[in-house]
Amino acid sequence: MTIEFGPLENRHLRLEPLAERHREDLRHACAADPDIWASHYSFSMLGDHFEANFAKLASGTLTGADQAYAVVVGGVCVGMSSLLRIDLANGAAEIGATYYRPDMRGGAVNPAAKRLLFAHGFESGLGRVYLCVDALNARSRAAVLKLGAVQEGILRRDRVIWTGRKRDTVVFSVLEDEWPAVRARLDARLAALP
Repeated sequence: MTIEFGPLENRHLRLEPLAERHREDLRHACAADPDIWASHYSFSMLGDHFEANFAKLASGTLTGADQAYAVVVGGVCVGMSSLLRIDLANGAAEIGATYYRPDMRGGAVNPAAKRLLFAHGFESGLGRVYLCVDALNARSRAAVLKLGAVQEGILRRDRVIWTGRKRDTVVFSVLEDEWPAVRARLDARLAALP
């Protein structure tokens, strides 16, 4: 099994492997909501942190074996999302390191990006695609449940984030036999959006 790393696209957006051409748009998008980085992310994409973490994301080394994508709408990078911790031996990967510019939240961008990433993982042969969310991030937890993922549990004091806070992590997943129902749900939701 291999997971190819190339552009993914639907009528709402295009996911492109994160590259130099996305750097300044992504910097601008990340700076549009500075408070969220300290409250909900295990790493920061602000100020002095941006360059080092952009380099890790673009090189696929943020968490190990990763595929970081720029989320492109209308030719502009408005955020990012990734397949992280790709574990081919066990047929699993995490969708994470996701951030969208504030004006892109609440519409088609998140479900459209997740639709592409889940499909990419399952069509490549994965049996489990999971998401890890900071327990304090109620908006993201609700969004993941709305996608149709199953909450598996909460890993208490799972990691120390960049601010020093000890984070509890909520783990959600979709299994390959659950994917057809999740896909249908996402497709119906996206069909209803402009």
